[in-house]
Amino acid sequence: MRTEFARNLDLAQAKIQYDEQCKKVLGDKNILSWIMQRTVSEYAGMSREEIMECIEGEPEIGSRKVNPGETNATRITGLPNEDKVNEEGEIYYDIRFFAWVPKKEERIKLIINIEAQKAYYVGYSLTTRGVFYAARMLSAQLGTEFEIPKYNNLKKVYSIWICMNAPKYIGNAISEYKIEKSDLISGIPDKRLEYDKLSVVMVCLNTETETEDTFLQMMNTLFDTEMPEKEKKDRLEKEYEIKMENGLGEELSFMCNLSDAVEERGIEKGIEKGIEQGKLEMLISLVRDHVLSTKDAANRAEISEEEFIKLIEEKEKMK
Repeated sequence: MRTEFARNLDLAQAKIQYDEQCKKVLGDKNILSWIMQRTVSEYAGMSREEIMECIEGEPEIGSRKVNPGETNATRITGLPNEDKVNEEGEIYYDIRFFAWVPKKEERIKLIINIEAQKAYYVGYSLTTRGVFYAARMLSAQLGTEFEIPKYNNLKKVYSIWICMNAPKYIGNAISEYKIEKSDLISGIPDKRLEYDKLSVVMVCLNTETETEDTFLQMMNTLFDTEMPEKEKKDRLEKEYEIKMENGLGEELSFMCNLSDAVEERGIEKGIEKGIEQGKLEMLISLVRDHVLSTKDAANRAEISEEEFIKLIEEKEKMK
């Protein structure tokens, strides 16, 4: 018989591969153009074909660290993706790239980061993490996009978070967090380009909740783990005009196959673990009341913190 450790390794490996495959699918320019058209105000009114032409080069996927220390080791051009902070380990951006906004006078350059999250509740605020990522993309421009005192060369940054499996009380939703001018005493001219430099966008997806928004419908179709591969490809092509070419079709096939593997091994593992329902309810309640951390609750349930957070997500989806 295969050991529990071996099964855990299989599940962990499948999850890692699935996560990486999700990033590759999101990093396809066909998909990026949908995201940018709906969430980046500078591209409002532009066609997806026009937006794809504005993406510079090929997006960097999972290769640029977030924390300070090594961000400026090379020029931003090409966007190798990494950063490091003492005693904090290494954190990588999922997807990061340059994009241009055509203007009559001069082109505007943006730096865009896309992050994929399979869970909305992870023990801390994803919005706050998004603000941190965006702030890092601003500060990392020193020595690459601008030199002191030429702050006017600072480029606007977007950190866009795709949150799958959002709880039902949120459903399918999009929110933007950005810098706004507020007059305590009026008189200072409102020159938006001087301060409109940071935007965090949260895109929440829930396949069990209906939405009339075409973009959210498309994203739910893309990441619906229960939809058969052929149906998914057909809908993406016919309903959303996303062509399965340039490798996107193959990437989607691989993602669907990995999703099946994760689900099968996850079910097998969950049956073997078996947590008493009453105990689980009590631990979740203690976490919600801020009596226990998710880590402490997971230890008491004798599962990993990631697994416990996933159980909380499942409970939220059932509401």
